[in-house]
Order: sequence, then C-alpha cells, then structure tokens
Amino acid sequence: MYPQSPLMGQMMDQPLLISGILEFAARHYANSEIVSQRVEGDLHRYTFRDCAARVRQLANVLQALGVRMGERVATLAWNGYRHLEAYYAVSGSGAVLHTINPRLHPEQLAYICNHAEDQYLLFDFCFLPLIEAIAPHCKSVKGWILLGAADRMPADSKIANLLCYEDLLAAQPTEYAWPVFDENLAATLCYTSGTTGNPKGALYSHRSTVLHAYASALPNVLNVSSRDVVMPVVPMFHVNAWGLPYSVPLSGAKMVFPGAALDGKSVYELMEKERVSFSAGVPTVWLGLINYAKQHGLKFSTFRRTVIGGSACPPAMMNTLIDDFEVEVIHGWGMTEMSPLGTTGGLLARHLELPKQEQRKILQKQGHAIYGVDMKIVDELGRELPWDGVSAGDLLVRGPWIIKRYFRDEGGDVLQDGWFPTGDVATIDADGFMQITDRAKDVIKSGGEWIGTIDLENIAMSHPAVMQAACIGVFHPKWDERPLLVVVPRPGQTLTREELLAHFDGKVAKWWLPDDVVFADALPVGGTGKIQKNRLREQYRDYRLPTA
Repeated sequence: MYPQSPLMGQMMDQPLLISGILEFAARHYANSEIVSQRVEGDLHRYTFRDCAARVRQLANVLQALGVRMGERVATLAWNGYRHLEAYYAVSGSGAVLHTINPRLHPEQLAYICNHAEDQYLLFDFCFLPLIEAIAPHCKSVKGWILLGAADRMPADSKIANLLCYEDLLAAQPTEYAWPVFDENLAATLCYTSGTTGNPKGALYSHRSTVLHAYASALPNVLNVSSRDVVMPVVPMFHVNAWGLPYSVPLSGAKMVFPGAALDGKSVYELMEKERVSFSAGVPTVWLGLINYAKQHGLKFSTFRRTVIGGSACPPAMMNTLIDDFEVEVIHGWGMTEMSPLGTTGGLLARHLELPKQEQRKILQKQGHAIYGVDMKIVDELGRELPWDGVSAGDLLVRGPWIIKRYFRDEGGDVLQDGWFPTGDVATIDADGFMQITDRAKDVIKSGGEWIGTIDLENIAMSHPAVMQAACIGVFHPKWDERPLLVVVPRPGQTLTREELLAHFDGKVAKWWLPDDVVFADALPVGGTGKIQKNRLREQYRDYRLPTA
C-alpha cells in the first residue's frame, strides 16, 4: 500500500517521442554521416543535420496532404535515407508509420494496406509494377508517393494520384514545430509474416520504441556508440530493422544503408568502402557474404561485430565468422511482437577463462534477457520450470515493448496471465541464458518423445559440403513422426545420404537420427529471410520414409 500522500519526484515531465531522437542527433552529432546505396544505382551521402532538415520538410508535406494524428502512412522501400526520413517524419508528426514487406504476395500486400487503412504509401520506384498491381485493390490509399526525383516518374502510369517525393519536399520549408503529445500514442505498425492465416499488426508506441532504442544500444546488447559505422542489412520493413534506425542516431554513429543490393559482393564492397564496423542481419545474408569472401580469398579490414537473428545462427557459421574472419558474433532473439529484441548473446567475465569450445556453447545460445524483458518457461499445465539449462518448456515474455494485443484486436486476448506466449520451446540456465530448442509448431513428436529440429539442422550444416539444411517431421506408421532432412549442397560439392547420416554419429542420441535425407536445389525462404518449414511440410506431406 502506498501512503495517502506519496512523495512525488520533482523531475521534468517530458514525453519520450521519436522526433526527439533525430533532433538530438542533428544537434549533437550533426556531422555524422548517413550513406545510402540508392536504387538509382549511385551512392548518396549526407549528415544528420541534412537529414533532420529534410525530415521537417516531409512533415510539412504530410500536413499539407491532410494526414491527421493516428492515421497510417505506409512505406514499401529498401534501406535508404529516404526511408529513414519517412521513419521520423511520419511518427514525429503524430501519424503512424506502417512499413510493408515487399517480398509478400500481392494479395497479402493489399490485405495489409486495407486492414491498416493506409492513407498514403511511399515506395521505391523499383516497386512500381507491384504498386500498379495492388493499387486498384487498396481502397483507403489517397495517394502514392514515389521515392525519387521527377526524372523517375513514369510517363504513362496506371496509378491514380501518383506523386513525386522530391517535388513534394522542394515545395516545403525546413522549419517545422514537432507536436508534443502523450508518449503512449501509436508510432509505428508492423505486421507479422503471416505464415498461418492473415498477417496481424503489432502497434508500437513512442514510449515503447524509445525505450527499446535505449536498451538495444547498451554494451550488453548491440553496444552501439559514436565510434561505430553501422550497416543495417536487416530490412527496414522487418520489425523496424531491429530498432537500428532509432538506436544508431541516438548513439551518433555513422549509418550505411545497402539498399536492394544484398548479395555477397555488394555487401562486402560497401562494407570495405565505408569502413563498416558493425552490422546486423539474418543468416542467409551472412551465408552469401561468407561464400563471396572465401571464394575470393578476402578478409575484412574494419568489420568486427555482427548481430545475427531472425532464425538461429548455425554454429558452423558462427565459427567461420569468429575464427576465419575475426568477427564477433552476437546471437539475437526476438519477435515482431517484441519490437523485436528480447535477448542477445555474450559472455560473462568468468566465462573468459573457459576453453574456446565451452565459450562457443554459451555464444550459441540465444542469450541473456536485455533490461526491459522478463521471461519464463512453463510446462503444458502452465507451471514454471526451473532454470537448469535442461528443462524445456513454452517460453513466455513480458515487458514495456512487448505486445498486449494485436491491432484491431485480431486474435482476441493473446496474453496468459499477463505474459505473452512466444510459441518457442526453450531452456534457461542458472545464469539466465536462454536457448531455443525449437518452435512449438516445428518440434517433432516421435513415439511420444520430442525431437528438436534446430540441433539436427546445426549438425547437418557443420558438414563442409552442406550449404543449407532444414529438418521437418514426416509421417511414420509406428512412431507418428520421424525427422526428414532437406539439404542444399554447396556448389561443386557431392554428398550422399549415407555420408551425411554418418556425420551425425556420436553427436545425438540414436533415436534422434534423421530417417532420411532429401537433396534440393533451394529451400523456400519467406519475406524475412527465414526458411518456411510450413511449405516444406506441405511439399513432403506424402513422403514415405525408407522401411529398411
């Protein structure tokens, strides 16, 4: 019980607003650079001071177009300076930034636009054919803003009310008074990838976004500082690029945007040219970068740290980056529903004396909760399980940047006694290090016992002839389900089923061994770079395992 007249603090009451981040960067790190590989093909660079001026122009544009507080303004764009301008102008003016994943199917794109009731949509000109396809089906959109200059405007577009971004900005002044409002108002809207059913929206607030940016920049998390050169390879349409468009300006670091060029050669050359020290992305991007560097006998001159998330980083990839390229690997975990960061990997002081292999086992875990995130694991009856590193259960989380309901209450009440169920199965050790053992929907139930697919995939990918691997459960008449490995060999490598299965000897219990191996040219990958196991399960639904 509080006393009847509690003593209140006597600090200023200043709301945490996204507009404050960029204005801080423009004032205190005015000359830090933002470099962008543009979809036009050239390299663009300017400073935080320049960026803030153009952001204020865009805020005036939105006001002139009649965009009101709380209305949604969408983007369909790669990582670049214009997309960053939209991040701050839309949310800072009180509207809601809705980033859309262009890798989704056009029907899903139209559904998301309509569900969000987007008023305007800003897009890179490379997506013009996609916009022409979905525009007739997006009933709420009043105008389509092409992120480019007049020379990029099509002469005979089918899109009604097509506007030119640079012309709109040129007509507006660089002065704009940022409104001050409740920090709990909506700021950005991100939709889940929608692997089952329609995508659902996570609606973040200014408060949750600023707190997430503060926390993610901490030394135990992403460790972003003004001495860094940061390249967000993770797309800005994928959970706000894991918060980097906020945490990097907050820290005053130089930003480098790769645009649409995410192949190994393009990423490597931009990293070297701009002296990138830190980057972030999903494993598939680093796979391409590693392959390119190895094929050409290259090393990194400044790249020293990366966070890998979106899906588990294979141990073989982590070992390659650390041992062959001297790049520190930070394992990250989170969800769209978590803004997204929940944990990051790292070592405690007492771990530094351990043998290398013991250290790697710790680094391979998803890591320690960051401040602001609480977590627990529970059994099927909801009973909390011990933090012993062995007991596996459903992972639940809570915190100030974790969802409590989806946009428009899609799915109803999603919390369990105030905790959000992640859908992951995990262990937590005595030091608080969490490790995902599987997605609840991906775990294989064989004869009443659980088999985790992540361990099997990691072992497969440690074979030098394997580039990618996914493990799914397929029907078995006696055991209900058994593991099937679907493998993409490295180019120029030959590999047999027997050779790969022999690679598992002594690494897992015999009853965990995959019953069969299928070789494929490629694995289905979703819009966020994750392997789509639901598509694999459908593809191999009628697969019959060997009976011998």
